[in-house]
Amino acid sequence: MKAQGFVHKYGDNVDTDVIIPARHLNTQDHKELASHCMEDIDIDFVKKVKEGDIMVAEQNFGCGSSREHAPIAIKASGISCVIAKSFARIFYRNAINIGLAIIECPEAVDGINNGDEVSVDFDGGVITNLTSGDTYTFAPFPEFIQKIISSNGYLNAIREGKFNE
Repeated sequence: MKAQGFVHKYGDNVDTDVIIPARHLNTQDHKELASHCMEDIDIDFVKKVKEGDIMVAEQNFGCGSSREHAPIAIKASGISCVIAKSFARIFYRNAINIGLAIIECPEAVDGINNGDEVSVDFDGGVITNLTSGDTYTFAPFPEFIQKIISSNGYLNAIREGKFNE
């Protein structure tokens, strides 16, 4: 599994209320949620983001309430992967459950700038900053998480029989 895109970088403690403001939680439509993703911290995010782009953040990304809407909005906006120094645990689990790849790699966060082009080799555990040429390593996902992400979420992996193999 691989991802490649341009970086949208944010700071510490980006909470779920910033990722998808509560005033937009009256819908379950993923595209509608995506149309409001990050609007309270980056009003132009939805105009700039392209399919396959990568979000990078500092510490404690996804803190706040446990709403699953936050990773759904990020994924539906086109983001293929989130790289951060650390994630709030409930956000981490929600992201995996819906098939959004997330990676903890402090060195990559420190070396990647907003607008850089980055590729991620999930199987090899390598992040390459194509803008600077720098590479960073992370522990590849365990096989069961790879199955969830490649199936576009936990429920899809179950429907596809990925855990019956």
